[in-house]
Amino acid sequence: MQKSDSEIQEDVMAELEWEPSLDHADIGVAVHEGVVTLSGYVKSYPEKIAAEKAARRIAGVKAIAENIRVRFDSDPKTADHEIARRIVDILSWNISIPDEDIQVKVEHGWVTLTGAVEWNYQSSEAKSAAGRISGVLGVTNLIEVKKQPGASDVRKRILDAFKRQADIDAVGVTVTTEGSTVRLEGRVKAWNERRIAERAAWGAPGVTNVQDNIVVAS
Repeated sequence: MQKSDSEIQEDVMAELEWEPSLDHADIGVAVHEGVVTLSGYVKSYPEKIAAEKAARRIAGVKAIAENIRVRFDSDPKTADHEIARRIVDILSWNISIPDEDIQVKVEHGWVTLTGAVEWNYQSSEAKSAAGRISGVLGVTNLIEVKKQPGASDVRKRILDAFKRQADIDAVGVTVTTEGSTVRLEGRVKAWNERRIAERAAWGAPGVTNVQDNIVVAS
């Protein structure tokens, strides 16, 4: 009985795993009409040869396309699964990011982040952290911010921020919200007051956009 491609693939993968002279973790196996394609990385040329021989031992294999590359321990680790592992690690090391709420997908060097967090800065920090990993070609950030901001909460944060600073008055600042967008209006005495108000608005949970229309009195 002739083996199907999926059966050949399973047998080749099992043979690679069984072969003691190579590390199969970074080897990919694809099969089409009995033709086996080996891809990925090994640590030495003898491992590359061992992988090919292991695949040839499997009944039903008609031909082998061998695309395995030799990569030494000192070479950059840029395979998709290695990039994903490093991103997961760096997210777990950052105490400001709830890594258990974030999922990471890497495809051909492009990272997609999904999940939901409480604060906008957590989403931004996760994207920034992922983008710093070598081998990453780009990041699509689909992390959602759970909580919708309320005008009273945002205004309270601005008032609290102003109170911590001397000679600053938030009476002239008005706050409105629409979804996750906060709009700041009004008049302040100096540019640093405007910056404080905008920074405080960004610090409110659920805020993904701040429209700062505050005017600085001349």
